[in-house]
Amino acid sequence: MSPTRTALAVPTTNAEVAALDTANVFHSWSAQKALKPMAIAGGSGSTVWDHEGRTYLDFSSQLVNTNIGHQHPRLIEAIKQQLDTLTTVAPAHANHTRALAARKILSHAPSTMDKVFFTNGGADANENAIRMARLHTGRDKVISRYRSYHGNTGAAIVATGDWRRIPNEYSRGHVHVFGPYLYRSEFWAETPEQEAERALQHLRRTIELEGPQSVAAVLLETVPGTAGILLPPPGYLEGVRALCDQHGIVLILDEVMAGFGRTGDWFALDAFNVRPDLITFAKGVNSGYVPVGGVIISEEISATFDDCVFPGGLTYSGHPLAAASIVASIEAFEEEDIIGNAALIGRDHLEPGLASLADRHDVIGEVRGRGVFWALELVEDRQARTPVSAAFMGKLKAELLQRGLLPFIADNRVHVVPPAVVTPEEVRQALAIYDDALTAVS
Repeated sequence: MSPTRTALAVPTTNAEVAALDTANVFHSWSAQKALKPMAIAGGSGSTVWDHEGRTYLDFSSQLVNTNIGHQHPRLIEAIKQQLDTLTTVAPAHANHTRALAARKILSHAPSTMDKVFFTNGGADANENAIRMARLHTGRDKVISRYRSYHGNTGAAIVATGDWRRIPNEYSRGHVHVFGPYLYRSEFWAETPEQEAERALQHLRRTIELEGPQSVAAVLLETVPGTAGILLPPPGYLEGVRALCDQHGIVLILDEVMAGFGRTGDWFALDAFNVRPDLITFAKGVNSGYVPVGGVIISEEISATFDDCVFPGGLTYSGHPLAAASIVASIEAFEEEDIIGNAALIGRDHLEPGLASLADRHDVIGEVRGRGVFWALELVEDRQARTPVSAAFMGKLKAELLQRGLLPFIADNRVHVVPPAVVTPEEVRQALAIYDDALTAVS
């Protein structure tokens, strides 16, 4: 059979792609008439380019998910091989690729974890983790943080703490608390230890006043990502684990953004003395090459459903193309030491480089992060810590794009989140672009 030429192969311009897109595609989190989408035609490693040949360093990793970089040949080959073998299969059947993907994930998870439930992404991973916790405990309430994002499905968006929750509050039994954020402390803390202690007391009192017997789960991003890349202070996560143990509450750690190399570890939780009951993942597990996510389940919770039917499932749970990309991704992580590269880049290049930027630009109020997961919090005044305006951030974004860097902008922050395969030279180029752009707008 001769190959068939499709519309995908027709050359086009950025303007044509943008016009076709805005005329036909309904975009998320957007007022549709205000859209001016950037056209991206291709990518490789830490670089993307448009239809007219202009290249950009991708320091957004798209939505902080292309941890292995764009177009990694190992993943592409694995997907092609799976296409030739079996393109899809119902989740009720046993499938070797799916089983291998689960085993690969479990090999890097805590030893207390037993099985993997596959979903289509991070939101429905959190959705199903909440369902498991409620069924396991027989309780209803879920405690999460105001500074958080857990996805855009029924329970996940209500567990989310930011503004996107408010127009979508259709799910029941959700309670929010403040987590630690020393730079803008809700607890008048002056040290990381004070912030951890007082945030834990706030959580403790919330559990007590809500009724411990009614709380099914505490759901936390190990390192809140969209909310600002907020590293937990010493003792905080361990204290949350102790509170959950005291009251028989399931601890769910959301590693959708922070997992699979983003922090320079396999999971962000690896840097802390904490073992959750459920771990949710997506994004970095296969860099979004095929949509996939999942829940890593502890032995205790898995056993709950040995003789009791789990009332949940998805048509594409453990889709073989996604599973093949997971296997190839984890093998590449292992054999190419991509996790080690992320740790080295963070320690030896991003941390000192971003600190140097802060020394030169008073608009940078705080630098925080780990691995390839960093944030610059921008302020009008360092003493008052007043956030810069949306107009300032818009100008900064335009300056960064003009200089060939695709940024991740959130509120008054620039999130510095390149792929975990980024090179020292690419970091050096990016730091120079951040420097020039900040100079231009300041």
